[in-house]
Amino acid sequence: MSISPTRRQAALDALELDDESLLKACEVDYFIASGPGGQHRNTTASGVRLTHAPTELSVSATERRSQVQNKGVALERLREGLKVLTFVPKVRRATKPTAGSKRRRLEGKKRTSEKKALRNSKSGW
Repeated sequence: MSISPTRRQAALDALELDDESLLKACEVDYFIASGPGGQHRNTTASGVRLTHAPTELSVSATERRSQVQNKGVALERLREGLKVLTFVPKVRRATKPTAGSKRRRLEGKKRTSEKKALRNSKSGW
């Protein structure tokens, strides 16, 4: 998964913001959450969706009956998602086996081959 440098920088900038500023930078949507929780949950818009436009990251929270609690959970999830976007993977370089490891591997193969050759010679078939 490759993340563009501008998106990574936007995530770094967003992580430096406090909660209030981060919420201002996001588009906040409220919706009616479905699932268990009774009549209160089914009739109020307690679900919260946060969309951070610069990073195109969207998170939602619907597990609580309270909109305020869901907003807090969604904000935590947004911060976790932003941290994931800032991760820079290590560059992996192909390596070759050392001469010693090649030699040891061949010696092991020879020993196994000799064992199997002895099995065939001892049998009376």
